[in-house]
Amino acid sequence: MNLINFLMYLGVTIPLMVFSVMLFCFTTPYKEFQIMALGDDLEDPRKVAAAKAVAYDIGGKVLGLAFLLASAIYHAVDLWDMTVWTLIGTVSLIIVFWLFELLTPTIKVRREIPNGNVAVGFFSFCLSISTGILMAALISY
Repeated sequence: MNLINFLMYLGVTIPLMVFSVMLFCFTTPYKEFQIMALGDDLEDPRKVAAAKAVAYDIGGKVLGLAFLLASAIYHAVDLWDMTVWTLIGTVSLIIVFWLFELLTPTIKVRREIPNGNVAVGFFSFCLSISTGILMAALISY
């Protein structure tokens, strides 16, 4: 029975992660995977920095979501409950990104990250992980 539960949760978790990453990419004004793919051009330091900044940004969202998802798996009463918490977490991480943009008028996050500002990308990484950890702690019954 434990193996069946494991497989059921795994079968829902992986598509949820893929769906969430697709939503993250859809809601940002730049093409994360395209920028990361161009980051191997070592002749152009700007492309390398842009790839790093974008990788921090999307990587933080994935890690933040993983923390939340792990807590949802542990605390959820069933697969539907886990799915709802994951979707809430995904929307929350998207909101945090746009709040970062809104609350820092001197930093245009949507421009700085694809232009290679690694510091902005790393700060976005920290915000996403922090949000994921806090949301993970909030899930309890």
